[in-house]
Amino acid sequence: MIVREHPSNLKLFFVLQGSIVPKIIGRIVGVALITAIVLLLDRKVTPLPHISIGAMGVFGVALSLFLGFRNNAAYDRWWEARKLWGTMIAEVRTLGRHATIFVDSPEGRERMLSCAVVFAHALRGKLRSVDVQAEMTPWMDAGRAARIAAHGNPADAALRALADEVATLGRAGALDGFGQMTIAGSVSTLAEAQAGCERILLTPLPFVYSLLVRRTTYLYCGLLPFALIEPSGGFAPALAAVVAYVFFGLQAVTNELELPFRNVENGLPLDAMCRTMEISVAEALSRIPPAPLEPEGHVLT
Repeated sequence: MIVREHPSNLKLFFVLQGSIVPKIIGRIVGVALITAIVLLLDRKVTPLPHISIGAMGVFGVALSLFLGFRNNAAYDRWWEARKLWGTMIAEVRTLGRHATIFVDSPEGRERMLSCAVVFAHALRGKLRSVDVQAEMTPWMDAGRAARIAAHGNPADAALRALADEVATLGRAGALDGFGQMTIAGSVSTLAEAQAGCERILLTPLPFVYSLLVRRTTYLYCGLLPFALIEPSGGFAPALAAVVAYVFFGLQAVTNELELPFRNVENGLPLDAMCRTMEISVAEALSRIPPAPLEPEGHVLT
């Protein structure tokens, strides 16, 4: 995720970090070149068919509606993912307070809260398809962390390990029935947030929308040069490039927001949020907390 101050009006046009321009520059230049070729052919070689700029305006409105719908749907996925991780951070902190209130055994509190941190890292590993055992082992012995990572769903295995710790503390008399019920509520909330993240990961936007928007965008930009010949004259290539930037740019932004867990510049900072949970748990256990992750080159991972 990009973390930086808003650039000044002058720098605004030159900032590329987090911008979609590098990803679509080829298409922008391509549309401008096609427009220039069409303009030269029409003026120097043979008159080409002209399309009414009004008709292209109606076409553009329809395309804008398609892009707007898909962009809103993609942003809803990104924002829901952020809320789910915010819920997990809140529940881990709540779990730390519950452990302080209800669990008499310091060792039991440490084992229970360590499982919560391992759960967060395991979920991050699943969502990003990365190996997170190195981040799990400071909170759990290597053998147990490896066994959890070997499960088909490591995050769910970590929650089961947390539930086992709660049951063990209850049988040992270090946690009463009301405490078990209260902590079980936090475990259930973590499980619901995990299921929500998995739903976003495994259910992309319907392919038919992506196909329709891409086809329509290319068709519009392909016909646009024939509508700009007469009203725009020599400015037609520049105007076509601006239109291509808007439509292809919205399409590229939607593609990034649709999958919020990818480790890209505009993705969610899952590493930083896991570190936030580590800090909360370390403080609940009276440990020295690790330092929060800072943006590197304005990017928070």
